[in-house]
Amino acid sequence: MAAASAAARMLPDGGADDEERWLAEGIAGVQQNAFYMHRALDSNNLKDALKYSAQMLSELRTSRLSPHKYYELYMRAFDEMRKLEMFFREETRRGSCSVVDLYELVQHAGNVLPRLYLLCTVGSVYIKSKEAPAKDVLKDLVEMCRGIQHPLRGLFLRSYLSQISRDKLPDIGSEYEGDAESINDAVEFVLQNFIEMNKLWVRMQHQGPVREKEKRGKERNELRDLVGKNLHVLSQIEGVDLDMYKETVLPRILEQVVNCKDDLAQFYLMDCIIQVFPDEYHLQTLETLLSAFPQLQPSVDIKTVLSQLMDRLSNYAASSPEVLPEFLQVEAFAKFSNAIGKVIEAQPDMPVVGAVTLYVSLLTFTLRVHPDRLDYVDQVLGACVKKLSGKAKLEDSRATKQIVALLSAPLEKYSNIVTALELSNYPRVMDYLDNATTKVMAVIEALFDLIKGLIKDMDDGDQDDELDEEDFKEEQNSVARLIHMLHNDDHEEMLKILCTVQKHILLGGPKRLTFTVPSLVFSALKLVRRLQGQDGDVTGEDVPATPKKIFQILHQTIEALSCVPSPELALRLYLQCAEAANDCDLEPVAYEFFTQAFILYEEEIADSKAQITAIHLIIGTLQRMNIFGVENRDTLTHKTTGYSAKLLKKPDQCRAVYACSHLFWTDDQDGIMDGERVLLCLKRALRIANAAQQMANATRGSSGSVTLFIEILNKYLYFFEKGIPQITNTVIQDLIELIRTEKQSDNAVVDPSTEAFFSSTLRYIEFQKQKGGSIGEKYEQIKTSS
Repeated sequence: MAAASAAARMLPDGGADDEERWLAEGIAGVQQNAFYMHRALDSNNLKDALKYSAQMLSELRTSRLSPHKYYELYMRAFDEMRKLEMFFREETRRGSCSVVDLYELVQHAGNVLPRLYLLCTVGSVYIKSKEAPAKDVLKDLVEMCRGIQHPLRGLFLRSYLSQISRDKLPDIGSEYEGDAESINDAVEFVLQNFIEMNKLWVRMQHQGPVREKEKRGKERNELRDLVGKNLHVLSQIEGVDLDMYKETVLPRILEQVVNCKDDLAQFYLMDCIIQVFPDEYHLQTLETLLSAFPQLQPSVDIKTVLSQLMDRLSNYAASSPEVLPEFLQVEAFAKFSNAIGKVIEAQPDMPVVGAVTLYVSLLTFTLRVHPDRLDYVDQVLGACVKKLSGKAKLEDSRATKQIVALLSAPLEKYSNIVTALELSNYPRVMDYLDNATTKVMAVIEALFDLIKGLIKDMDDGDQDDELDEEDFKEEQNSVARLIHMLHNDDHEEMLKILCTVQKHILLGGPKRLTFTVPSLVFSALKLVRRLQGQDGDVTGEDVPATPKKIFQILHQTIEALSCVPSPELALRLYLQCAEAANDCDLEPVAYEFFTQAFILYEEEIADSKAQITAIHLIIGTLQRMNIFGVENRDTLTHKTTGYSAKLLKKPDQCRAVYACSHLFWTDDQDGIMDGERVLLCLKRALRIANAAQQMANATRGSSGSVTLFIEILNKYLYFFEKGIPQITNTVIQDLIELIRTEKQSDNAVVDPSTEAFFSSTLRYIEFQKQKGGSIGEKYEQIKTSS
């Protein structure tokens, strides 16, 4: 009955509306036969169990489901097959049946698809039993799976084979490792399975009517990971060293990629190769890998894959400077440059934006790997000019954007306009920019024209409305980078530049200020550091450059953020300025910046998470301040501790309050050393932690975590070592006992991380005891054992 139902569902489909019904019928068939299979297993009736499992697997013979729905059906059957495998394993272990006999028995299943699923399942048990070499069983299975040539059914069958075998490959160090050649057998098995799966995957594209070609492409895209997982398995095989990868693995994969002549498969598999295998393998096989690109189909998005390869290798060079000689040794730049030239030559119809994108990636690679080779940089620009030769100014906005990126890269890398202009091909590339884009690159010719063009709204309508959000951010980030590049060794001239920039950016409108104000603030603070130590009363505009004058400009600039509004950003900038004023010994200025930060906190920052971040920033900055007199410092610390105790959640209150303890004890010369107030903060934090425990008990019926108490204990230990007389070993001992009591309460929450935290703290105390000397003496009387 079930077999007849499965056969009926193999008839041509009658429309997408029935797919849910067919899926439901398939799942029902799996569940029904699985029920009978389990009943047979419970009674040790192996023959019936195999019969019902074969009928269950017959549901996977359907041709009516899309790949997405077929996957759902497959996973239902897959779960049941894992249970069947566990039964087989247990039976053979107990000696109830021979795994060899079982392997022969399942080969008599009526239909080929259920037979092969059962063979793979028993084959997994066969390998596990070690009664036959893993390589022989795997070779047998991968060959027999050729019996299924239907693309969808074959793909999932081979995916099942890959899943059940991935931990049973005869790899180096594996329990299934055989002779010296076993690693070759493991690689050959995975490669053969990959090649067959790719053929099935590609064949899907050529089935069915032409009008459904796009639909089939989308369905194939859903299945691509089934094929790609084989490459991931290959990359995880321990025995695949560089030599084997170079001589066997990569050539075999590339042969399959090139020969399949399918654009979706070629793009995906080239991307897989780049992503799953190690960077050093790519570097040492660069010529082989790059030789495949010109052979790909013209419709393949080569620029994306090739760009990803260059990005990955440039990141590799940046993260491991010691490998840079290898890049020179393999002539990576020359090979990439040559490959890009061949790709562009092989695809004469490639759009300009694609070619320029490739050169942008090559330039980025060059600037990161060979920053000292200006000749390489100029060579890339020259190759781009050659590609663009004979064309008028670009009208394609995407191509123009890539030209801008090409011209921006050297400027950002060298932070020097003069260096960029030394490149002979630089101005030749600029000739291809359209008039609208000239404003973006005007920094090369006239710096402040660029500022005027990008820093404020233009008079010719809502030009910014035409930009999408990503383009706007990119444009404004370019302006921010430009502001950072402004520099003049003459202090007076630098102040004039900052005043000019301020005048322009404050006219920019609220959308731009969050991008431009921070860059101006930090550029101005750099000048403040250079002028540190200078003083004098400042009035008017035409005055010498002094820190006070710059702080006046900064105050006006940050104040402009209030119209955005962006209170969190403004608060951060006020605190940065306060710290700089502290270093310049300007107490009134530092106090004013703190006052502005507090006003923002009280009036503008309402979100609880933002309040937590802000209060810890305030505490950290205030702790580093050493300029305030007693009255001003008391005012600020009183405000800060008050804000801390008013946070919404008790745990946040507790952490902020104990952080405030650092405001009353600093190690600097002439620093604050008020042990009484340190102790008050810590006691207050303990009370809040206790209140949090009581609230947890009242609302959830269980004690909250004791993590807060352990955190406070660590603060006590910190100040204990600092020698604060109010923090005694008795106080610490009492706190340890309190934590133990809380942990042992009937309704306490047992958290492994909290247990580990407490144990580490106690181990630290014991470690300090063992040091001996004055430190050991201090800790000697603290008992850590219960």
